[in-house]
Amino acid sequence: MAEYEPIPHIREILDHMPTSAGVYQMIDVNGTIIYVGKAKNLRSRVRSYFQAGNHDQKVLSIRADAADIQFILTGDELKALITEAELIRVNQPRYNVLLKDDKRYPYIRVTTADAFPTVEMTRRVDRRDGNRYFGPFTSAGGVRESLDVLRKAFPYLTCDREITGKDPRPCLYYDIKLCGGPCIGAETKEEYWENINGIMRVLSGHAQDVLDDLRERMQTAAESLDFERAAMLRDRLKVVAQISARQRLVADVEADQDVIAFAQEGSDAVVQMFLIRNGRLVGNEYFALEGAEGETTEEIIESFLMQFYQGAADIPREVILPHEVTEAQIIEQWLRDKRGGKKVKLVVPQRGNKRELVQLAAQTASEKLGILRAQWESDTVKQEAALREIQEALNLPNPPNRIECYDISTTQGTAIVASRVVFVQGVPRKAEYRRFNIRTVAHEGSDDYQSMREALTRRFRRYIDLSENPTALDPGKKDHDETWRLLPDLLIVDGGKGQLGVACEVLREFNLTDRVPVCWLAKQFEEIF
Repeated sequence: MAEYEPIPHIREILDHMPTSAGVYQMIDVNGTIIYVGKAKNLRSRVRSYFQAGNHDQKVLSIRADAADIQFILTGDELKALITEAELIRVNQPRYNVLLKDDKRYPYIRVTTADAFPTVEMTRRVDRRDGNRYFGPFTSAGGVRESLDVLRKAFPYLTCDREITGKDPRPCLYYDIKLCGGPCIGAETKEEYWENINGIMRVLSGHAQDVLDDLRERMQTAAESLDFERAAMLRDRLKVVAQISARQRLVADVEADQDVIAFAQEGSDAVVQMFLIRNGRLVGNEYFALEGAEGETTEEIIESFLMQFYQGAADIPREVILPHEVTEAQIIEQWLRDKRGGKKVKLVVPQRGNKRELVQLAAQTASEKLGILRAQWESDTVKQEAALREIQEALNLPNPPNRIECYDISTTQGTAIVASRVVFVQGVPRKAEYRRFNIRTVAHEGSDDYQSMREALTRRFRRYIDLSENPTALDPGKKDHDETWRLLPDLLIVDGGKGQLGVACEVLREFNLTDRVPVCWLAKQFEEIF
């Protein structure tokens, strides 16, 4: 088979590639990072993409699209692993295996750094803030449901008032028994912390221990003829018993494990996780992946481990896998560092209860993948049909796969803001929503036309600047956004003919009239022109 000959620029890079450990980035003609990888020997690994052989379709696509290669020397494999994971998280390269949802997964945060902690859902984890985190979970609705149930058993604050115990009256939550009223002194700090500790013990898989404790306290209250307190503890016991029933015993009492398995079909994959704490199943979550086509089982598992545990709040003693991974020792070291120096072991069971759990997770993943693929295909068909309708209605040359919409708003006559929303393949891409603070219009008045001109000029000037200088995007800036390099297939301005005229003038100024179709949306009847 003939040797594949890369373009001269790539050949020069390959000839001078170092043999050290590090991370490499494949970059296309638009300056977009399309693939990130790591290697013990950068020269050997990167050259393998451009050598003769039976490469899979993904490798062929990567080397066909690669116009440049950049590398970062890390000194050792652990730093390469960490750097690779961070670059994938930030850039979301299209040829890497990625978590399908480009959002942060929800966690439960208990603000133990506060004197009177609150319990809340969050999508950001800061291990240095002194708080406790549980998760991640895949469903925000499921988290809210869990918090509602926990609050019935262990009432807690949801307000941000300073707790002195001397407030004249409590809020409504005290009256409906969802808060113990520490603000009015109805509950001591110690009693409040009993509830918080109860919540954390349940979330950690100790629901049975909490049940035993509640029974003992209820019995003590009854024997002391404190029947009101005994009744309150009885009601809490019923709620915790429901939670405990869900946390069925699946392993040894001391087991602290995440069980991972996956199913794959084409470029789609689903990872199923069983979260086991103190031998009880406390979480049953699935995560969809994309870009898995052509990847080995080992590569898919490793990609998921790095992306999931990069932001995980709770790392167990054991991670049970269906297949060995080459980088197991390095990943264990990375996980140990994230767990505060406590040992973490990657285990691939061959028999016994752990093997049965892996097989059950694999079966669950396969069933979930089938359901999701049917759903994705249905959604895709609907989205494609809608885009074709827009194409026909507006006489566009192609379906508008990328739509950018702009609107101007004024806040109390003092601040003028232009907003951009983006749709990709008919789906809102909220990560690309932007606000432009208008600078060229006096705040005392309002000039929607000039405001629209400024917003569109700033947007398309960035496109032109990056087209002329692909390296002009500064990674150190807050808005390090590769999508500025993309042109919309349809530009929509909200307003009237005046805004449409402004949009056409801006496109003409940047010689983009023939490349960016534009229309305006009339407010009164939501008509498109």
